[in-house]
Amino acid sequence: MAKIDFVSDVSCPWCAIGLASLLIALKNLGRTTENLHFEPFELNPDMGPRGEDIAEHIARKYGSSAQQFAQSQEMIRARGAELGFRFDMHRRTRIYNTFDAHRLLHWAGIEGRQLELKQALFAGYFEEGVDVSDHGVLTQIAGQVGLDGAVAREVLESDRFASDVRAREQFYHSRGINAVPAIIINDRHLIEGGQPVAVFEKLLRQLAASGTQA
Repeated sequence: MAKIDFVSDVSCPWCAIGLASLLIALKNLGRTTENLHFEPFELNPDMGPRGEDIAEHIARKYGSSAQQFAQSQEMIRARGAELGFRFDMHRRTRIYNTFDAHRLLHWAGIEGRQLELKQALFAGYFEEGVDVSDHGVLTQIAGQVGLDGAVAREVLESDRFASDVRAREQFYHSRGINAVPAIIINDRHLIEGGQPVAVFEKLLRQLAASGTQA
């Protein structure tokens, strides 16, 4: 079974698209998600605690016009719909700091609930527009996927796993990962961006045929 490291951010729409594509590809090929691991990447590590209006943020960061922003949002919405993932652009109006969400995901990996939490965070943010920096929101989402809410709150109110998350972020930055999603298979093969299902299927088949999927 291939080892898959999925480097991404909770607030990245193309990461949600990439994950949806990957999961469909794995299902189509009869593969499990047993060796799927989520690694942290912050698109906006300096984002303040109150977040920022997403249209203003995109305009400031990328110089996009209102028309370009609207076109991009529609393209994302359509791509998600093709994969069965719903983007509600009317609810997702702000972008937030995601460091604490990554700390919670690190803990969820230890608890064996990382995929469930990742999907729930994507759904909460992109479908409902929740504040994924808010400890109350994060605790509630953790509880919804079977994690202990009291322990989740303890993690969030401390600095537990902060050094682990920063170390993993630095590790991927040092290896040239500057944009997400970045999906690394068997520590060697890189797929960048929210690729179609067929791209994931093709590489996974090639690895299986070459016998490199130990």
